[in-house]
Amino acid sequence: MFQLENKTAIITGASRGIGKAITRQLAKSGAKVVCVSRHIEDIEKVANELRSDGFSAIAIAGDISDHESFANLVKKSIDEFNSVDILVNNAGITRDGLIMRMPEKDWDSVIETNLKGAFNGIKAVTRPMMKQRFGRIINISSVVGITGNAGQSNYSASKAGLIGLTKASAKELASRGITVNCVAPGYIETDMTSQLSDDVKNTLLKQIPLGRIGQGEEVAYLVQYLCSNEAGYITGQTFTIDGGMVMS
Repeated sequence: MFQLENKTAIITGASRGIGKAITRQLAKSGAKVVCVSRHIEDIEKVANELRSDGFSAIAIAGDISDHESFANLVKKSIDEFNSVDILVNNAGITRDGLIMRMPEKDWDSVIETNLKGAFNGIKAVTRPMMKQRFGRIINISSVVGITGNAGQSNYSASKAGLIGLTKASAKELASRGITVNCVAPGYIETDMTSQLSDDVKNTLLKQIPLGRIGQGEEVAYLVQYLCSNEAGYITGQTFTIDGGMVMS
């Protein structure tokens, strides 16, 4: 179940953390994966690791905030693997700061990468997915897109915007066999969380009913399911994966 043989998956922000875990899980499920990041050196390492393990993978560097750059990487993916069936908009950056002190460039850069980047990706894959009447688009949001977070107005806005973008594009694309869903992780073990002090980690754990920080692989399993044929009747939804932090 939930296998992805003969499917081509583009994953942005695939060089580390959640993106890297998603890329490996989709490859293990049989997908041909296109690893995307801004820096080719970082992403080649991931692709080389996957190829050495017997998986089909290529690395493409690109600026996802630029529509032409995203369109070109989609074209390269189709040239290499003959189709694009799955898009995981995972790439994201933070530029934290209180609103009253936040430089305009920090607001713009986060919105352009996190939100506009996903828009560019959806726009770039829509035509080929519509032509084949199949597609799976997964946008990686965050629980702070639901709850907000002090000092992260730009990041929270970008992640909330992804939820709205998911719903709108799901309605536009449903008739063509394309599903669009959103995954909103809570605190996941990444390079960023590993640098937190013990006091901060303990404070975070008190907010999580399951009492632990999540693993990237746990997010990847959910993404794998949403990419599969078995999830064909699910679209326009946002799934929190946060150990119970956000309950509605």
